[in-house]
Amino acid sequence: MNMDHWVINGFDTHIPWWFLLALIKGVGAFAILVVLTLFNIWFERRVVSWMQMRIGPNRVGPQGLLQSLADGVKLALKEDIVPTNADKPVFWAAPVLSVVPAFLAFAVIPWGGQVSIFGHQTTLQLVDLPIGVLYVLAVSSIGIYGIVLAGWSSGSTYPLLGGIRSSAQMISYEIAMGLSFAGVFLYAGTMSTSGIVAAQAQTWYILPLCVSGIIYIISMVGETNRAPFDLPEAEGELVGGFHTEYSSLKFALFFLAEYINLVTVSCLAITMFFGGWRAPWPISEWHGANQGWYPMIWFLVKLMIFVFVFIWLRGTLPRLRYDQFMRLGWKVLIPVSLVWLLVVAVIRQLKNAGDMTESHLIWICVGAGVLFLVVLALLEARERNQLARALRQRAAAELAQEEDSDGFGGGFPIPPMPGQARPVIARRPQRLPGLALVTANGHASSIEEETSDGQQ
Repeated sequence: MNMDHWVINGFDTHIPWWFLLALIKGVGAFAILVVLTLFNIWFERRVVSWMQMRIGPNRVGPQGLLQSLADGVKLALKEDIVPTNADKPVFWAAPVLSVVPAFLAFAVIPWGGQVSIFGHQTTLQLVDLPIGVLYVLAVSSIGIYGIVLAGWSSGSTYPLLGGIRSSAQMISYEIAMGLSFAGVFLYAGTMSTSGIVAAQAQTWYILPLCVSGIIYIISMVGETNRAPFDLPEAEGELVGGFHTEYSSLKFALFFLAEYINLVTVSCLAITMFFGGWRAPWPISEWHGANQGWYPMIWFLVKLMIFVFVFIWLRGTLPRLRYDQFMRLGWKVLIPVSLVWLLVVAVIRQLKNAGDMTESHLIWICVGAGVLFLVVLALLEARERNQLARALRQRAAAELAQEEDSDGFGGGFPIPPMPGQARPVIARRPQRLPGLALVTANGHASSIEEETSDGQQ
C-alpha cells in the first residue's frame, strides 16, 4: 500500500506518510479517551454498587455496558437552559475550555513502544516533546479556567463559590504536584515522557522516589476534584458546585472533562513512577513482553488499576472540610515536597560521584517513604487531639456560660453576689395525709392515708 499516493475527488494527491500516521494516532487517541470515559462511568457505577451491596446498571446492553452511552444521548437531547442573568458568551465557552485541554494533555503520553503501521515504524505516542511533562502541567492549568469562568458566568452565588474553590484547590495542589515531578527530573535527567519511561527499564521510580509518588497520587486526586477532595462540587454546601446552572450537552462536557482528566493524571502517574508501558515483573522476564503491541496491554491494565483506586476512594472515604483540605496541601504536602527534593538532589549527587550504589539508594528511599507515612500518621493523630481538645474547651465554655447566666452554678450552693437574688425554683407539691388540695376545676379533695388493716 502506497500511503503517499491518494485519489481525492478524482484528483491525484501526494500526502506525506508521517502526516497520515499522525492523523491515525490522533484519531485513535481521541477514540480511546471517549471509549474509556464511557467505560469508566459504567465501571464506577458497578464497583460502587458492589461495595454498597447494590445491583448497579444492568438493563441497557449486556451487564449495563451501554448505560453510559444512553445517558450521554439523553443529556444531548435534553433542553438547554441558560440563566437570564448569565454572561452568555462566557457561559457557552466555559465547557469547551474545560474539555479541550483535557484532550490535549494526553498527546504526550506514551502508551506503547515502537510498532509497525502500514509498513512504517512509529511509536505509540502522538508527539514526543523534550519538555512533555511541563506541557502537561501547562495544559492542565488552562482547564481550570473553564471551571472558574463557568462559576462566574452563571450569575449565581453557589456556582461562583464552586469556581473560587476550584481555583484555590488547583493552586494548592499544582505546587505539590510540580515539586514531585522535579524529583523525577533530577533522577531521570530528562523532562521527556518517553525518556522517563526509558530510564525505568531496570527499576520503576515508585521504589527510589516513593515519597514523590505518594505526594503525586494525593495531589492528582485533589487536582481532578474527585472524592474525598470534591469540594468544588459539594452538594451539601453548594447544591452542585460550578455546574449548578448547566444542563444538556454543556453539562455533559464538564463530566467528559472530569473523566478524561482522571485518565490523563493516571497515565501520567504510570509514566512517571510505574514504568510506563513496560511490563511488570515477572512478565518482564519474557523477551517479547515489551515489543510490538503487547506494551499497550500492560499500560491499559495499570490504567484500570488506577481507575479502580479512584473509585475505591470515592466509595469509602468521606469528604474533607475545606480548611482540612487546604491545610493538607499547604502545611503538609508542599513542605514535605521541598525537603524531599533536597534529599533527592543530595542522593543523586552522591550516586553520580560513585559513593552510593543502586541498592543503597533504594533502601534509603524506601525508608524515607516509611518515615513520610509515619509523619502523616502523627500529624493526623495531632489533628485529632487538637479537635478533641477544642471540643472539650467549647463544652467547658458553654457550661461556664450557663453557670454565669444565673450566678448560682445551675442550682449548686454558691453564695449570691451583691445585687443578685436566688431564683425561685418551682417544686412539685408533696402529697401529705389529711391535707386538702384544690384541683384545677376548683373542687377540694381530701387525701388520707390508708391503714395497714384496710380501714380509713
